Amino acid sequence: MSERKLRHLIVPIFIPNQGCPHRCVFCEQEQITSTSGREVNGTYIAKVLDTAIRSTGYDLRRNPEVAFYGGTFTGLPLDRAREYLKAVDPYMKKGLFRSIRVSTRPDALDKDRLEMLKDHGVRTVELGVQSMDDSVLSLSHRGHTASDTVKAVEILKKKGFRVGIQLMPGLPGDTKEKFRSTITRVIDLDPDMVRLYPALVIRGTALARWYKEGRYIPLETGEAVDICMDSCIRLESHGIPVIRIGLMSSPTLLEEGQIMAGPWHPAFGFLVRSGIHHIKIGPDLPGPGEISRISLRVQSREIPLLRGYKNQGLELIENKTKAKIVKVEADESVPSGRVRVEEA
Repeated sequence: MSERKLRHLIVPIFIPNQGCPHRCVFCEQEQITSTSGREVNGTYIAKVLDTAIRSTGYDLRRNPEVAFYGGTFTGLPLDRAREYLKAVDPYMKKGLFRSIRVSTRPDALDKDRLEMLKDHGVRTVELGVQSMDDSVLSLSHRGHTASDTVKAVEILKKKGFRVGIQLMPGLPGDTKEKFRSTITRVIDLDPDMVRLYPALVIRGTALARWYKEGRYIPLETGEAVDICMDSCIRLESHGIPVIRIGLMSSPTLLEEGQIMAGPWHPAFGFLVRSGIHHIKIGPDLPGPGEISRISLRVQSREIPLLRGYKNQGLELIENKTKAKIVKVEADESVPSGRVRVEEA
């Protein structure tokens, strides 16, 4: 089996807005997930897990994990949270799934619920942090502060959970400088992983109303790519992996008119990763006009990053070097993140 297929397997169960104390200005979880959440119960969860186990991608070597996304899990009524976790218990006991992860808010943690999570095999808690700037959080109607996040990370680490942090550049009141400060504070917290979701204007949200009224201007795609590139480089240089970049699409979200504005792109994460790769290979490229025709050699798995989205990466290299790219070849002897340039 290939390395790609052996990546960690996460089976998501969406509980949109369940347990949330209010609606944030950017949030429309039912559109994002194509799930109302009303059908989620023990029977539904068992059906999702049974389907996952029968799928061709299921493999125990991928350390299968169940993930509850889209709501505030620790804000759920206690009996409902137990029902959800107990539905997973039989699969955990049989070894069909190795762990559970949940998403929640930084201000929605309490001792009893955390003990319940531990008892049922929850290993990872992802916090919907969005920003570490209190003015941005207030404008977005988040209802929590940056200090709540600091406390939450400390509590979760002491309890032995792996901690994920979800961030959203481009919210109302946010700037490139403020988000860089957010990244600095997140690096200080040293989470186990980070997700980056640039803010989008989705129909039916308060943000959509503000956008139509001219009260909110979203990031352009290029701006969002640059911010996420900088964030990834800084986070990963400190050993903090960025496991997702850009909102995951769903059939409902992709319906015409649902995304009204903002940095939406079907391959947003790839744009960021390709951009980072081109920064890395910059020193390997010849100066403008030094060579007229070149061939490029990189590791096979890095050819897509080199080419970029619709070959835009190659166009970028040609514009930078003023050379015609004649050939791109795989060469496993080239170190990762480098390119070997030869005159053609």
